[in-house]
Amino acid sequence: MKRNQVRIIGGAWRSRLIRFTPRADLRPTPDRVRETLFNWLGQDLTGRDCLDLFSGSGALGFEAASRGAQRVMMVERDQLAFKTLETTRAALGAKQVELARADALEFLRSDRARYDIVFLDPPFRRERWKSMLSLLPPRLNDGALVYCESGGAEALAAGWDVWRKARAGQVTYQLLKRN
Repeated sequence: MKRNQVRIIGGAWRSRLIRFTPRADLRPTPDRVRETLFNWLGQDLTGRDCLDLFSGSGALGFEAASRGAQRVMMVERDQLAFKTLETTRAALGAKQVELARADALEFLRSDRARYDIVFLDPPFRRERWKSMLSLLPPRLNDGALVYCESGGAEALAAGWDVWRKARAGQVTYQLLKRN
């Protein structure tokens, strides 16, 4: 597989390629990590509403849509990455995918929708974790899960429990639940 592309690994669009604009801080979630994540979440996301903050390549959001999510809101601030997400959405015919070109924190402050699954995979900037997690609870449906990916151990904001956790290379990833 060429650089600057990832493959959707399951669902209706399995094996389809997602191309993305190269950026120093853009590191799509590797196949192995996505496979584990969607084993944790379940292969069928039918009826689930998902939020993909820091969408970047769109690997997590398009994977969720491929697996039947009824709605996937993808948020990306970078103009080139956003344009690529628009192109990918059109190529896949992903009508359940909505795109917002916005800063993730500002989006969370203004958005009023509620979600079942949130993908939180920011560039490796740890200072944003607690502020992100503190803004999420009003946006979550009962039983919602939050996926977090980082370059190391992160301190959790109060009110969160780690439900599942793993490490692959330099990536630590976990699913969180409200306690």
